[in-house]
Amino acid sequence: MISRRLISVILMTLCPTLFWAQTEFVKDCGQKAFPIKVPAGNYSGITPVGGNEYAVVSDKSATDGFFVFRIDVDSVSGEIKDVTNLGFKGDSLSNADCEAIAYVPSTGTFFISRESDNVIGEYTADGKATGRSLNIPDDYKKCVGNYGFESLVYDEEAHLFWTINESTMNGDGECATSLNKVRNVLRLQAFDEKLQPVKQYAYRMDEPMANKKSSNYAMGVSELTALGDGRLLVLEREFFVPMLKIGAFAQCKLYEIVPEDAEPLSSGEAIGADTKFLNKRLVYSFVTRLSLLDWSVANYEGMCLGPKLADGSRTLILVSDSQDNYGGVLKDWFKTIVIR
Repeated sequence: MISRRLISVILMTLCPTLFWAQTEFVKDCGQKAFPIKVPAGNYSGITPVGGNEYAVVSDKSATDGFFVFRIDVDSVSGEIKDVTNLGFKGDSLSNADCEAIAYVPSTGTFFISRESDNVIGEYTADGKATGRSLNIPDDYKKCVGNYGFESLVYDEEAHLFWTINESTMNGDGECATSLNKVRNVLRLQAFDEKLQPVKQYAYRMDEPMANKKSSNYAMGVSELTALGDGRLLVLEREFFVPMLKIGAFAQCKLYEIVPEDAEPLSSGEAIGADTKFLNKRLVYSFVTRLSLLDWSVANYEGMCLGPKLADGSRTLILVSDSQDNYGGVLKDWFKTIVIR
């Protein structure tokens, strides 16, 4: 039997445009905030649960667990009509910087990535820890500070979990800053349903847009989304805040990757000059800013698939972290992007 990887290589060689024309940007539906129904928070990850309900984690909720949001999306335009926070389901465990969440329909459980200790643990439908967790490879013990597991997705079709470190780990190179123009190099990791690591890939981000000293700066992958057929969307996010705050921006880029068609890293392999990085294709990019007249800047940290539309297109739902409506300026923005 001819492998899917061999077929993809042949197709990419004969017609690279056809090969990559799998996911196409259709429309940016803009961003909306719902401050009455969604209290200011630190929302950092989202996963679909069923119907119009989604589980959302906050990196500063009182305990580990998740909120349940009802998100209504127009079935024709893809625009968000309404968002309501339906409440919190949690454990007695103190919040360990919950950054991403994935729902597993076959078990009815959730997995939450905790950045403070780089644990990705399982939780019941009531938000209680089961004691099970993904078996994280030793490579990730070298994650730098607040640059650990910011992302997590479960691919129901492939029966795999995927995560990636937010920024470059110790030993893999230098982390990008607002001044150094360094491209972060990351490790994309897959886990099977037995919670064991199976494959790891090298991923290289784009060069930062920022070129000035910052008061706050974050450059990394903030989320992954599984599209089916082995495809993943990667959200590269750069958040720059200058010393005077005005002039802040957040740049987001959505890249499509197909890990199965790449060469995985061997166990314990160092990332160097000869490393083969994942091929990536830009699907869409956008920038939000803070100026005297524009307060739309949004630090998008959560992303998941939303409902299918009447024409068969898919929606992506993005949620931003307002850091509790920081300074009365940042908002808990929600955004939909239509793709097919």
